[in-house]
Amino acid sequence: MTERVAHASLALESAMRDVADEIDRQFELLLPIPADPRARLYAAMRHAAIGGGKRLRPLLTFATARLFAVDPGCTARAATAVECIHVYSLIHDDLPAMDDDDVRRGKPTVHRAYDEATAILAGDCLHALAFEILAHPATHADPFVRAELVADLARAAGPAGMAGGQMMDLMAEQSSFDLATVTRCQALKTGALISCAVEAGAILGRIPPDARTGLRGYARDIGLAFQIADDILDVEGDEDAAGKKLRKDEAAGKETFLTLLGLDRAREQARLLVEQAIAHLHAYGEEADLLRDIARYTLERDR
Repeated sequence: MTERVAHASLALESAMRDVADEIDRQFELLLPIPADPRARLYAAMRHAAIGGGKRLRPLLTFATARLFAVDPGCTARAATAVECIHVYSLIHDDLPAMDDDDVRRGKPTVHRAYDEATAILAGDCLHALAFEILAHPATHADPFVRAELVADLARAAGPAGMAGGQMMDLMAEQSSFDLATVTRCQALKTGALISCAVEAGAILGRIPPDARTGLRGYARDIGLAFQIADDILDVEGDEDAAGKKLRKDEAAGKETFLTLLGLDRAREQARLLVEQAIAHLHAYGEEADLLRDIARYTLERDR
């Protein structure tokens, strides 16, 4: 058992490095700095997008697409589009009007490294770039597949997904949320894009919606487990390892999984969610081991 865990850990570390390198390569290709007055905007986009971060969402797209033997080049483009939305959300989340953070991924936030106006535009442009990538024939030869990718990412990013969850999170500073409301908030704010990352791999593989039930259950459960682990890290983590400011929720007086459940119950709930996520993959064999390793990683990470 110990050897298997060690092997799984090494396999996950290798996959994370490979995906991180590939996503950086994609952004290098997509964001060359032009020799005109837009140079500062492109530099800000590159500052946010290249280097650092867990690249969890792209990794999930790669791991899911691998189940269905999807062309790696197509997977890389879809994964980069999902990461574009994630990075844009971080840029805007860090702005003074939102969380007002100074550090992200171990370096100054975009509005600190540049300025607020440039940060807003950089986020806007990464949002637009995501859909430009997905709509391009290089992402998939079938226009119906491309359209489904676009529609699914739009839903995950909008008011019924990440942005809606962010609005709920802002309201949490003024309201007292119960466990059901916190769960709903985080399922939208964090879980929607994680689910989209998994769904993208299945869409690329032309898997019909009614055959994605297990993958959707997996994504839903690791999304919640990830957020519970994030709440624990916010209290117990090291800011240098995390690469960002911690203990913000406590300072803002927000209800979280940790404040509502307590540390021990929160840990146990996260563990149960990971076990449940892995159980959703029962229809798959060794080809889904990377997805299983990612689920376990949600509890072990330090950032």
